[in-house]
Amino acid sequence: MANPQEYGELSPVEQAAIVLLSIGEEPAAAVLRCLTREELLDVTQVMSRMSGIKVDSVKTALQEFFDDYRQQSGVHGASRSYLQRSLGLALGGDIANSVLKSIYGDAIRPKMARLQWASPRWLAEHIVHEHVRMQAVFLAFLPPALAGDVIAALPAEGRDLVLLNVARLSEVDAELLGELEELVERCLAGLGRQSASVEGVRQAAEIINRLPRDRQQMVELLRAHDADVVSEIEVSMYDFFLLSRQPEAALTRILEEVPLELWAIALKGAEAPVRDAILTAMPRRQAQSFEELIRRSGPVPMSRVEQARVEVMARVKALVDAGEIQVQLFAEATVE
Repeated sequence: MANPQEYGELSPVEQAAIVLLSIGEEPAAAVLRCLTREELLDVTQVMSRMSGIKVDSVKTALQEFFDDYRQQSGVHGASRSYLQRSLGLALGGDIANSVLKSIYGDAIRPKMARLQWASPRWLAEHIVHEHVRMQAVFLAFLPPALAGDVIAALPAEGRDLVLLNVARLSEVDAELLGELEELVERCLAGLGRQSASVEGVRQAAEIINRLPRDRQQMVELLRAHDADVVSEIEVSMYDFFLLSRQPEAALTRILEEVPLELWAIALKGAEAPVRDAILTAMPRRQAQSFEELIRRSGPVPMSRVEQARVEVMARVKALVDAGEIQVQLFAEATVE
């Protein structure tokens, strides 16, 4: 057998022979000792006949060998203890520990990212009984917005210590990362069993907005049961976006009631339909001076913007309650 390529594709035995010829005598001998008598005779006969093997044949055989190896070996990566020993021997204990911290710090982040689908309250319930340092490490690996919601759901009396421990973090040792990984795995295991999150106040407001008869009568009936919840429902009923679907006459009256300075804050970052509706309802000159007022006001904290919108909608509700205007509380279907 001068050249295996003369006979088309390589057979499995020919591929095995090429691999054994490529790895050297001692490794080849170790492999041959693992073969049955028949397998050994087959492959060594092929090896003895081979000569002038082209590079492409060697590449093909080795590529298929490693492809099969990846599928069959079951090797999915080194364990932490294996890496600790190996890196310790190669680099020394201190450097190995530093490398491991970097490796496992990065490895935990994709798992933490999956927790973004969990509700903050659910996550808080899962870490509330952990020691404060573990709570801090857990929060440190979460996106800031989610971490803020989680800490807000923790008991008030311990939040300051948790935040203090977050602020003091610079490096997380391997032992603590191991504990964090176990905690995250427990959270992930229960992720599918978390309770569903429902915006009850918002849903109740949407239902009331669509009642065919006297909405205010229903609101008053509910107020007799729970005045605090009804206050939240009323705020949700008068959502800022509903200004985008009001008739010009109603918007004109609302503009008279709300100072331009308050509009300048409330309309910061507002959705285009709301902004366009308000500007369209203004007299042309007023609209031009108003846009200049918005530009001059500069950046405004989102909390102040939200508060301004609440104030605007409180005045809208007062006008409705006084019977001065009527508003469309939801986007109702229309027909020609």
